[in-house]
Amino acid sequence: MSDPVRLSRRVADLARCSRGEAEQYVKGGWVRVDGRVVEDPQHPVRGEAVELDPAARLEAVEPATILLHKPAGYDTISGPRPASALVEPATRWEADASGVRLLQRHFHRLTPLVPLDHDASGLMVLTQDGRVWRRLTEDGDEIEQEFVVEVSGEIAPYGLHRLKHGLSYGGRELPPCKVSWQNEIRLRFAIKGVQGGQLRDMCAQVGLGVVSIRRLRIGKVSLAKMPAGAWRYLPVGERF
Repeated sequence: MSDPVRLSRRVADLARCSRGEAEQYVKGGWVRVDGRVVEDPQHPVRGEAVELDPAARLEAVEPATILLHKPAGYDTISGPRPASALVEPATRWEADASGVRLLQRHFHRLTPLVPLDHDASGLMVLTQDGRVWRRLTEDGDEIEQEFVVEVSGEIAPYGLHRLKHGLSYGGRELPPCKVSWQNEIRLRFAIKGVQGGQLRDMCAQVGLGVVSIRRLRIGKVSLAKMPAGAWRYLPVGERF
């Protein structure tokens, strides 16, 4: 039996290209070994059938950013029930129009960002991209988030005005935010620098109970019509 060689070397011989180009083909998910896509250029091969997709393109593999519709009852940053476990090839939203090709490497080393309460649902961000990480951490308090909060009870006099400006949380006065009635039981918040538990506490201060919380938007990126438990890629060029 012949000694194993690296997959990138076999692809370089097969495609008559440089080793660097072969590595790009492999990392881009264009190479199959015995019919299975392999993305590791170091993968050892002997007599297996190696195929290069006829549509293969030489392009750098960009780090992925994934947008998940987190269901209520899952944890974003830490906790025993991580929402990140929902991100797998089978749960990609069928209407994802990002144009990003699904690669197994996109599911490795994803960092969850922008906390969302355990009992809340809505838009969640997981990324491999340092640029996205810096934007959502270093500038996070300046990025507006939009929520729909279903409430119960009767709002206190001037309660809507107080929600917009006049409440405190965690011992500090809250900055102004935008709040309006979406319908008779739902409030829409457009707010910056929101903390865990803050929306529920704000509603309690004006006599309202909270039935549910859903995050619709982070900056310029929206949840759209993506169903709970599904995810899509952040398209190249789209910014928060």
